[in-house]
Amino acid sequence: MRLSRPYILGLALLFIFVAAGGLVASPGEMALLLGSEASPAAAAAAARRKPPAAARPWFPALYNPEVAAESSGGAEPGVLDGPDPEAGRAAELPVLANNQVLAFYGKPDSRRMGILGEYSKEELAKLLRGYAKLYDEANGEPGVVPAFYLIYGTCWPGGEIGYLKDSVVQEYVDFAEREGMLVFIDHQIGKYPVDAAIRRLLPYLRHPSVHLALDPEWRTTAPMQEIGQVSAEELNAAQQTVQDYLDAEGIAGTKMLVVHQFKPKMIGGRERVRADFGRVLLVHTADGFGSPALKRLTYAANAQAANMPIKGFKLFFKTTVPGAGYDEPLLTPPEVLALEPRPSLVIYQ
Repeated sequence: MRLSRPYILGLALLFIFVAAGGLVASPGEMALLLGSEASPAAAAAAARRKPPAAARPWFPALYNPEVAAESSGGAEPGVLDGPDPEAGRAAELPVLANNQVLAFYGKPDSRRMGILGEYSKEELAKLLRGYAKLYDEANGEPGVVPAFYLIYGTCWPGGEIGYLKDSVVQEYVDFAEREGMLVFIDHQIGKYPVDAAIRRLLPYLRHPSVHLALDPEWRTTAPMQEIGQVSAEELNAAQQTVQDYLDAEGIAGTKMLVVHQFKPKMIGGRERVRADFGRVLLVHTADGFGSPALKRLTYAANAQAANMPIKGFKLFFKTTVPGAGYDEPLLTPPEVLALEPRPSLVIYQ
C-alpha cells in the first residue's frame, strides 16, 4: 500500500501525542490526523488538542458527531491512502481462524442508533481500518477483519418490528464484499418467536460475508422499559435452524451467530446453551454501557459461561443523542485485549 507523506507525518504525530498522554480524538479527528488529504499543519493542530480533565489519554476517548464533522475540515475522513489491498480476503477466510473481528454497529438510516448512522459506508470503511490498525498492532499475531453490524429488525412499542429495507442491506453487503469486510445482520426479536426472527434472516446467509445476531434485550413488548430474554432451548434451536439451512442450500463455510447479554435473565438456563454445532459459531457478547469497572464486571460474568467459549465485547462511544448511554471513559484497545478470555468480536456503537 502506498502511504502519502501527510499520512506518515500524521501517524507519527498521532503516536507521539498518544505516548505523551496528550491526545483525545473522535473518529472525525482521527480522520483529520490520518486522512490522505490532511496537511501536516492541520494534523499538528489537531494533535495538539488537549483532553478535558476527565478524559483519558487514548484514542478514541470521545465521540461527538458535531466535533467530528467540524474537525474533518472538509477532508475525506479516511485513515488509509487508497483501497484496501486485502479487499475480498475477509469472505474467503475461515471464520475467526486466528483473526479478531472489529465491527461498527448501528442502523444506516438513523443517527440515534450508533455510528453506522453517522457516516456513509465509504467513510465507515476507512475509519474501521483505522481502528483495525490499532487493534492489529496491539493484539500480536491475530489479524483483524472489519465488519458492519446492521440493526435489521428494530423493536417498536408493543413488540412490533420495523425492518431495514432489503435494498439497503444488500447495498451494504455488496460494498462489504468488495472491501473485504464482513456484515452482521441483527434482529431485536420483539414479541415474535426466536424461530421466526432467525428464519427471517436466513436468506442473507447466501452471501459469504454475512453472519447473524440476536439481541435478547429487545425480545419484549415494552422496549426501553423491560429487558427481554430468550431461553437456552430457543438459542439451541436457532443454531440448528441455521445449520440445517446451510446444509439444505449447499452454502459452504461456517457462520457466526452472535447473542448479546448484560443481565443474567437475558438468557434463561444459560448453562444449557450448546456451542457444539459444526457449522455455527455462537459468539456470546457482553453488551451494556458504563464505567470500565462495570464493563469488566459484565464481561467477567459472561466469561463464567464456559459452555459458550467464544466471547464478544461491545463498547459505546460518547454521543450527543439525548438520553443515550455511553462508556465513560471508553476502554482502550489494549484494555479490551486484556480481557479474559480475549474477545474474538469487538463491537463499537
